[in-house]
Amino acid sequence: MRTADVAQRAGYSVQQIRNLERDGILPPAQRSATGYRRYTDAHVRAALAYRALAAGVGPVEAKRILRADDLLALLDEAHARLHAERRDLALAKEAVAAIAAEPINDPSPSDAMSISELADALGVRPSALRHWEAEGLVEPDRAGTSRAYTPGDVRDARIVHQLRLAGYRIPQIRAVLPQLRQSGDWQDMVAARDASIATRSRALLRAAAELDGMLASR
Repeated sequence: MRTADVAQRAGYSVQQIRNLERDGILPPAQRSATGYRRYTDAHVRAALAYRALAAGVGPVEAKRILRADDLLALLDEAHARLHAERRDLALAKEAVAAIAAEPINDPSPSDAMSISELADALGVRPSALRHWEAEGLVEPDRAGTSRAYTPGDVRDARIVHQLRLAGYRIPQIRAVLPQLRQSGDWQDMVAARDASIATRSRALLRAAAELDGMLASR
């Protein structure tokens, strides 16, 4: 095949195909006696595999996989990371639902925790709590430089901690935390995360099919 043929079949421009070959994403093309590139089905599959991998793991990791001698092992690692992300999301969903539903009845000043006590209880550094405070996720009472975390603040910190463990970014947590404080309703957030994982997982399936054909046609 010519460069234009590969571009048409893979959905790229001619220049993009040349760039993919230059970057080591496609196998080096053979040259004709007159110097023209000659491509095979393996090149088309490599281009399609890159497109799917980029959707599943991002372009940087996709390039690393396709350039590697042990690309199947790297693909297995990508599937394993998605599995861990799906598992962590399920655990976080259960934990956050339970934490948000816990009643807080008539808290007294003695129920408050210091920043070091709360950090130890969560297994995080005090600097993480300060960062969450700066981002508006947790708002402890302040007396000078001292912080006092009420039971409500502790609950918020526990929710933030679980969501961070599940891979949520600060802006996502900031957007949903008010609803969690009021009703514990975070189903839309979880649904979006589930959909993202499913989309990336299917992209990896498409990539695996193209990689299998690419390896078989070498």
